Amino acid sequence: MPFTVTTLLIVFAFLFLWSILNILLEYQRGVVFFLGRFQEVKGPGLIIIVPGIQKMVRVDLRLVVLDVPPQDVISRDNVSVKVNAVIYFRIIDPEKAIIQVENFNAATSQLAQTTLRSVLGQHELDEMLAERERLNVHIQKILDEQTSAWGIKVSNVELKHVDLNESMVRAIAKQAEAERERRAKIIHAEGELQASEKLLQAAQILSKNPQSMQLRFLQTLTEIAGDKSSVIAFPLPLDLLKPLVQAAGKQPGD
Repeated sequence: MPFTVTTLLIVFAFLFLWSILNILLEYQRGVVFFLGRFQEVKGPGLIIIVPGIQKMVRVDLRLVVLDVPPQDVISRDNVSVKVNAVIYFRIIDPEKAIIQVENFNAATSQLAQTTLRSVLGQHELDEMLAERERLNVHIQKILDEQTSAWGIKVSNVELKHVDLNESMVRAIAKQAEAERERRAKIIHAEGELQASEKLLQAAQILSKNPQSMQLRFLQTLTEIAGDKSSVIAFPLPLDLLKPLVQAAGKQPGD
């Protein structure tokens, strides 16, 4: 009989110690309540909790990656798109994360979804596609301000995908093609303008020196003759015809 009582006492003592001793890892903290009231935040290491009097809630301080499901967004230019994102946050105040909100993961997810729709609805489709970095920073600041009361720090927000329907994809492709054609025409027109300016400058220089004009004329004839053409047509300068015209205009008796 004494052996049985001793054994029971040992077992009881072991279970009691097992219930009051808690080990928290380096990335964990324990929010301790004493008779239902907040007492302190403990950890990491060995923590003693008296059952029935104290209660501890474990909190993970590591970075949390939260995937925001696709949201239907209507942009400012009335384009319907589906947008999803990923949010990176961590708990910096375990007391607030446990006391101020029932489920901080669910609360952050719901807040991220509503904020995503609200912010992106204020921008046009082109901004969603071309200015994601600026939109990421904007959404991150809003979430960080609103979750600070829950002891949460939102460190980064990334828009993952902006899905468009097929008709909108075709419209964007046509717009891009029209833009490329517009740029090509502008570049061609600028080239024509520069070429005409250079030709005008060359004509002004050659007009000041008739000998240069004659040399240019002979060079053009040489280039035409090298093309193996059977017929060569070229302009004849009027200066070469002046002596012939003057001789023909003289009368025999003069």
